[in-house]
Amino acid sequence: MDTGFLLRGMLVGFAIAAPVGPIGVLCIRRTLADGRMTGFMSGMGAATADMIYGTMAALGLTAVADLLTGVSLWTRLLGGIFLCYLGARTFFETPTDRPAAAGSRGLLGAYASTFALTITNPATIISFAGVFAGMGAANGVSGYGDALLLVTGVFSGSALWWVLLSGGVSLLRSRVTPDVLRWVNRGAGMIILGFGAMALASLL
Repeated sequence: MDTGFLLRGMLVGFAIAAPVGPIGVLCIRRTLADGRMTGFMSGMGAATADMIYGTMAALGLTAVADLLTGVSLWTRLLGGIFLCYLGARTFFETPTDRPAAAGSRGLLGAYASTFALTITNPATIISFAGVFAGMGAANGVSGYGDALLLVTGVFSGSALWWVLLSGGVSLLRSRVTPDVLRWVNRGAGMIILGFGAMALASLL
């Protein structure tokens, strides 16, 4: 097993979780209203859903590793273009001022509601497919051990984002405004654009 897949998975998980959308707004609102732990558990629900999607992508990549290696030029090209599109869309996206609808209470309810909201979003698996391809995550995958490291990394990277978000919002309660969220989107967009540019540059 190559431990480099752990870091690669963390980058994927962080890149998927970072754009501030309805789930991010929900996490922020819960942190502001109910405290850092509630916001953190909300993020863990999303991270668990990300892990499940990451498992699907990693197992699929393992099953077709030889095929992807044979067409790596096209997968990296298309993946890089998708990452650039996702980064640009995130950069220019206006943060929503309404949290995703969820009425459950308590830490378990906070976790379960964001898990359900994330797992039922069909765009997530499309994003995972694009990010995995763009970063060349299939390159060098030799078995399910490598896939397990990827999945662990995806969960860790996603969880890291939610720790940073809930912790930061808790510390800066009085300063979180729509303008702040807009800059968060811009920063996340630049990071994802950077991944796309790296993927395209690797083709040269």
